[in-house]
Amino acid sequence: MTGDELQKLIEPTIERLGYELTDLEVRLSGRGGLLRLTIDKPDGIDLDDCEKVSHAVSALLDVEDPVPGNYSLEVSSPGLDRKLTKVEHFQRFEGETLKVTMRFPIEGRRRFRGTLKSSDDENIVVEVDGESHSLPLTMIDTARLVPDGA
Repeated sequence: MTGDELQKLIEPTIERLGYELTDLEVRLSGRGGLLRLTIDKPDGIDLDDCEKVSHAVSALLDVEDPVPGNYSLEVSSPGLDRKLTKVEHFQRFEGETLKVTMRFPIEGRRRFRGTLKSSDDENIVVEVDGESHSLPLTMIDTARLVPDGA
């Protein structure tokens, strides 16, 4: 089962509990793997939230059995340096500082650190040292918020 298929399976359960699945990391190997879920809600995440989602998703995965072999399930909050993975995330954090790594060079560079000025369904605009750079969402490898003072 692909990561996208796994996300489609577990996301409704997480949303029914009142949370947003902000990221899903799947690392499967011969001896065991890892499913790491990152969840969020407007007033933040605490340990009880992670436990609640972990129990619900674990029960779902036990019934559906979509992942072969042994694996560990981790549920965590996005943290201060949260990953931005969806258009909605970029729109929510316009005006914030972020670090972006591109899959391929854009304008001769792969890394950008600056202020997220705008975003739409296809691109984000990041201002670095007073210069705006339009970055296609499909070419972003990773994008993370930069905590204040970092």
